Amino acid sequence: MSCPCVTLSTGQKMPLVGLGTWKSAPGQVMQAVLSALDCGYRHIDCAAAYGNEQEVGEALRERVGLGKALQREDVFVTSKLWNPSTHPDDVEPACRKSLTDLGLDYLDLYLMHWPWPSRGGAEVMPRNADGSIRYADTHYRDTWKAMEALVDLGLARAIGLSNFNARQVDDVLSIAEHKPAVNQVECHPYLIQARLLAHCGDRGVVVTAYSPLGSPDRPWATPGEPPLLDDPRVLDLARRYGKTPAQVIIRWQVQRGVVCIPKSITPSRIQQNIQVFDFKLSDEDMKQIESFNRDERLIIPTIERDGQKVWRDAVHPHFPFHDPY
Repeated sequence: MSCPCVTLSTGQKMPLVGLGTWKSAPGQVMQAVLSALDCGYRHIDCAAAYGNEQEVGEALRERVGLGKALQREDVFVTSKLWNPSTHPDDVEPACRKSLTDLGLDYLDLYLMHWPWPSRGGAEVMPRNADGSIRYADTHYRDTWKAMEALVDLGLARAIGLSNFNARQVDDVLSIAEHKPAVNQVECHPYLIQARLLAHCGDRGVVVTAYSPLGSPDRPWATPGEPPLLDDPRVLDLARRYGKTPAQVIIRWQVQRGVVCIPKSITPSRIQQNIQVFDFKLSDEDMKQIESFNRDERLIIPTIERDGQKVWRDAVHPHFPFHDPY
């Protein structure tokens, strides 16, 4: 069964389910991408910050191109501009580096990974001597103008945002010549993002859900914390529909028009995660899953300060999650 698509503001067709590659280690991610392409995925989500684009590129070269099973236009590939490269002078070289690593002539979609910038360095997250992030002062509006040049050069067919709140989305729209096609954000039944989804939808911006299954392998998960996939309410729905808990959650996302990029390196799970178009959740069950919402972000670590939980790295004025949505 082929994967349905959503139409972006550019007219491109973006498959509703893709393979996420965050936390897929070198030595594992190539086989994961090969398994995904072999079982029908036509959407691969990447990022420079994941440190594995070269290996993703090896998989793409095995399956995509002249004389191969797939042609370039058959596969939708996303990458992301990492924070130390947000200065306008660094945007095109960073995009070209991802293209070289992936072995591609163009990206279907290139996202600004975060609205806050950091200063360059060899580390993925450059830090000062005291452990704080080495922030920069580039404004995301200036970064956006540089990203628009990538479209004009043919290096990216569409550009978009990631981890932007509603106010920041509008800020970019107010100066954009090439409109952001996508906003990729954390989204799962504990963080349903209803207001942001409606806000983006009103503006023709498609929402992609990262960590749609709650990212149970995130390094900072609290020991003993029950993962989303083990939530008894999700397990009950899975039993009733004869599906896996992951399939129920992915179906919930795509049924509400949200693009979903679950990560896995296990071939059987990769295949299961795209087998979500042969059943439909009832309106009542859609509402039940929405009721699980507790506006809880799982991906941005918090720390205890003065007896209260605060965002660990939230000093920069463009940190997005101080706003309600």
